[in-house]
Amino acid sequence: MAADIGRNLPAVLDEVKAACARAGRSASEVKVVAVSKNFPPECIMEAYHCGHRVFGENRVQELLEKMDVLPKDIEWHFIGGLQRNKVKSLLGRAALIHSLDSAPLAEEISRQAVLKNLEVSVLIQVNVAKEVSKRGFAPEELGGALRRVRDLPGLRVCGLMTVGPWNEDPEEARPVFRKLRLLSAELRKDVFPDRPANILSMGMSGDFAVAVEEGASLVRIGTGIFGSRYA
Repeated sequence: MAADIGRNLPAVLDEVKAACARAGRSASEVKVVAVSKNFPPECIMEAYHCGHRVFGENRVQELLEKMDVLPKDIEWHFIGGLQRNKVKSLLGRAALIHSLDSAPLAEEISRQAVLKNLEVSVLIQVNVAKEVSKRGFAPEELGGALRRVRDLPGLRVCGLMTVGPWNEDPEEARPVFRKLRLLSAELRKDVFPDRPANILSMGMSGDFAVAVEEGASLVRIGTGIFGSRYA
């Protein structure tokens, strides 16, 4: 496993750089979130020793347990579905929550943030492809949703997130990523004209190069770095 991570991580970073070059972007504009769900701390430390510092988890309890035993300079992102009853324990621990997918969740994050005197950075999850199996706001309801949450105290909306449809051909995800980028530009103009909210979290192991070409700021890579998931 260690040798694989040592090879896989540089290969992913090289592919990000190549995709940036094709799109005329700087590689510094894109951050790789190494998705360590179901992998033990030992695997995370292999990536850490390669110089990587940004990791993502899907479950609150798993994130908290790993934070307690791993180096304190790791930047943790929460990328999974967040239940409202888990908000209290997560706040103050994750640098960024990628998956704000409803107004009630936004209100609960705001309420807990005020109680803890925190400003919580979040991304709004958008179900661009309108897949029944995916969470998030539909594109046509996004503007209204953002207007409802943008001024909630303790909440800092930093941008948008989507999960592309699974397909063996990553090009099938390009229209979804492109639409999220266009939605982001429109919403920054209409809803957030006075503040930056330009982060785009999109692209995973099978399609991240296409996502980078379409403007991703964050790509979420699990299998491409760590290999097949632990049970």
